[in-house]
Amino acid sequence: MIAERLKKLRKEKGWSQQKLTEKAGLSYAVVTKVEQGITTDPALSSLIKIADALGVTLDELAGRTPPRRPTK
Repeated sequence: MIAERLKKLRKEKGWSQQKLTEKAGLSYAVVTKVEQGITTDPALSSLIKIADALGVTLDELAGRTPPRRPTK
């Protein structure tokens, strides 16, 4: 589930949700809704921005591939 992976990846970076919103260029509401699973079908453009900000691929964000080593 993207919500769980997003939260895990964000915490591995040591980032707050606010910091992720700033890095991804998204609103706080978008990030929190995706991370909490409220938005079950987020826009691809939002997922790309989140993955880019976290330095992971979309497959990694979706849990389709093993995660790379965390970077800070």
